[in-house]
Amino acid sequence: MGKVYKMKIAGLDRELPLCPVNEKLDIGAFVMFSDVELTIACARDLLKKAPDFDIILTAESKGIPLAYEMARQSGKEYILARKGAKLYMQNVVSIEVKSITTAKIQTLFIDSVDIEKMNGKKVLIVDDVISTGESLHALEALVAKSTATITGKMAVLAEGDAADRKDIIFLEKLPLFFHD
Repeated sequence: MGKVYKMKIAGLDRELPLCPVNEKLDIGAFVMFSDVELTIACARDLLKKAPDFDIILTAESKGIPLAYEMARQSGKEYILARKGAKLYMQNVVSIEVKSITTAKIQTLFIDSVDIEKMNGKKVLIVDDVISTGESLHALEALVAKSTATITGKMAVLAEGDAADRKDIIFLEKLPLFFHD
């Protein structure tokens, strides 16, 4: 096994594989998929810190299990911004996003049904990791297409400089791993 970063997340010990972003930077790969124990614990601990909200919004992929579990534990609904427009979607709104963990620009899509669900509501934006803030910015832009108010932005981990931001709530700081 390659290098790992050991950390405690929501009271649980985990090892995050270190993955190269480029020749000078590695990041700790935080993947909640298949880790039900961690997902339940992170949802519980984030909900303890969450401001008042009516609905959760997340981006498709690694934020899904967390948003689902937070919705299940809180009894509130969640909305998923998709990475591709689906046939069932009507009057689709899209926003482009460049994330540190993806090689190319992606687009997030939401439809008019979900915009309507958000209208007039207090929205909690949730993701697994906030790093550059680009995915977060895209989700904020999607919320701005409705009459909703963002009451909080949350993540399990804040990576690098994101941990210094005052506008996000997170459980743990994840350092960046620079090398020569």
